[in-house]
Parts: sequence; structure tokens; C-alpha cells
Amino acid sequence: MATKKLSENIYSVGVLNPGLRVFDIIMESPYGTSYNAYLITGKKNVLIDTVHLEFFEEYLENIQAIVNISEIDYLIMNHTEPDHSGSIAKLLELNPKIEIFCTMAAKKYITAIANQEFRFHVVKSGEILDLGDRSLQFIVAPLLHWPDSMFTWDETSGCVFTCDFLGTHFCEPTLLDTNLHYRDKYLEQVRHYYECIFGPFKPYVLSGLDKIKDLPIKMVCPSHGPCLVSGIQELQNLYREWSTPEECKRKKIAILYASAYGCTTQLAQAAYEELSADSDVDVSMIDIVFAPFDETVAAANEADALLIGSCTINRDAPKIVWDVLSSIDAINARSKPAGAFGAYGWSGEAVPMMRSRLEHLKYSFVGEGIRSNFTPTQEDLAKMKEYARSMAEQISK
Repeated sequence: MATKKLSENIYSVGVLNPGLRVFDIIMESPYGTSYNAYLITGKKNVLIDTVHLEFFEEYLENIQAIVNISEIDYLIMNHTEPDHSGSIAKLLELNPKIEIFCTMAAKKYITAIANQEFRFHVVKSGEILDLGDRSLQFIVAPLLHWPDSMFTWDETSGCVFTCDFLGTHFCEPTLLDTNLHYRDKYLEQVRHYYECIFGPFKPYVLSGLDKIKDLPIKMVCPSHGPCLVSGIQELQNLYREWSTPEECKRKKIAILYASAYGCTTQLAQAAYEELSADSDVDVSMIDIVFAPFDETVAAANEADALLIGSCTINRDAPKIVWDVLSSIDAINARSKPAGAFGAYGWSGEAVPMMRSRLEHLKYSFVGEGIRSNFTPTQEDLAKMKEYARSMAEQISK
């Protein structure tokens, strides 16, 4: 894309990627994305973020349409994921005098990504960079969504540069949210982006919002999607709403299962009967073979304790079970109680395999799990109920 003047002496110099359909493996991007980067000119010339390595030539052309690359003094890296940091090495080949301003974690990551050292200035939260005709303040905001994250605030223009925060994968050619051509699709992608990128870091989202809530912001300049002018407060409100815990006195237990011939279903039903009698527990039972996948994953991630059951087919759990387990939010699974159960015919590997996966996700696995050979006996069902009760006791402590 061509450069665009956003404010006095502030330009967008990033690149559009309308053809992108999958971002970082984990999320679809049906409307493409943009690799946003910014240039502040004046007594000192400052770049904020770079772009994906594949788009370096377009990025360079955009910069040099305004200033020669040799005139860049500083590069501010708010976050160092390779879609933002990929062009650093090439940029500094052209101008090795550029000094990079970033957090300590970002310095470590940039060095590892580029496999070389550069001129770094490690910033502290609240530190101010005096450019002579304006100043930039750095606001460290870790885990939004990497440990290296920070915001950059320019009081002169009222622009806050937030990298991934408050952005989205949506290739809007106007670069602004003031004239969106497909606003409903944009808001859909805002929610999708939030869930995939920031959903695991809700407490940090609330902290990040609090760090900028009192700033007289005129424009939010993220690293993906349109800059926010009309939607500044709207998106902050949405992020706060999505990140604020629901008030729920009852603990949630999710019983998820896949059953070939109904034997594992019987175990799941026994657990459900035992737990649903407890008024202090909100229990859900979901047949993952037939339930909407998103609903299943949401139930797993929202649960305070997880029970997952599977039959064994050809010495393994069926694919749908692994699909669910691979979609669990590993960041917030740590220390939550979890258990596994299942009926089998020949061998019964599914339960210990699920246990291994749950332990790798850092769940606190309860006991050994429950297995029954073919149709559960009354003794098997009694053991299942006892196991389910032990799960409830784990979250009532």
C-alpha cells in the first residue's frame, strides 16, 4: 500500500496482505490482514515496528517515499513476533546506526530471531524518549500477547501505538475505521482476533486497558487492521466486556466424551448423575462427536474442572478427541483438576494417552482415570461416580 499521513509528521508505512487466509497456523483470516508500521518525522526520524520479511521491499519503498533510510534514527519495537520484527536485519543492513528501543524480553527475542546483535536501548515503563520536537512515552504491557509487549504514546498527536492490542486481521484499504466498507464483518473479525490472540490473557487485557484509559487518545495505531478513530472507545469497551470474569458462584465441571457403541456414554452419564445432584456445581455433559466444535472447546476452557472420556479405536483415541485436546487454552489450564475415562474392547490405550496429554497441558490429573472393558458393570459405574465426586471435591476446597 502507499504511504498515508495519519497526523502531523506521522505516516503509515506498512503493507497490505489481502490474500492471507491463515495466520500463524492457529486462526483463519478470511479478509486478509495488514502489517502496519509507522514513521514519525522531525528532528529525529522514528520507525515504529517493521513488517513481515516477505514484504520488506514494499515497506522500504514506503519509508523512502518520505525520508531516506539513512535518515532513520530510531526503531521502536512494541512486540517482536516475526510478522513485526522480520525485516529488522534487512533494515539495519541499510542503516546500521539505527538504535532499537524495546523491552528487555524484546531484546532477547530480536537477537534470537535475527541471530545477531544490534544497537539496543532497553526501556522501562514510563520512560520518555525526547525527540526534540516531541516526546514518546513507553508503557510496558506484558503478555499482550507476548512477554515483550509494550505501547508507545505520543502526546503531541494523541496517537497510541499498541501493536497487536486492539487490532484485527482485516485488510481495510482506507487504513482507518472511519469509513469501513463492511463494518459487520470487521466487528466479527475483531471478536475472532480477540479470542484467538488475547482470550488466554484476560487479566492482562484488563491491566493494559487500565494503563491507557486516562490518556487523551485521538487515534489507536495497531499493527494489524485499521487505525481506530471513531471506534476507540467501542473496542476498549468490548475488550473489557470480554475480559471481565462472569459472576458465577457455582464452579463449572465439563464432561466431554466420544463413544462408539454407548459404553463410554454410560460412564459419562454416571458422572453427570452424581455431579448434577450437587447444587454447588454447574455440570455440563457434551457428546463431542455431535456437538458444535466451538461449543465443546468453549466448555472445556471455561470449566473449573474437566472430565474427558473416549473409547479406544485401533489403540488410540479417535481424532475428534485429539482435536478438542489440541484446542484447549494451555495458558489457563494450569493446576485445574482433570480426569479421563473410557470403555474399550481390545486394549484400552485412550485413557492413559489422554492423561498424558492433560498432564502436559499442566492440568492436575486426578487419580489414574477410569476404564471399563466393553459394557460398564455396576461396580464400574459406582467407581465412575466416586471419581466424579473426587473431581468436585478438588474445586470445592
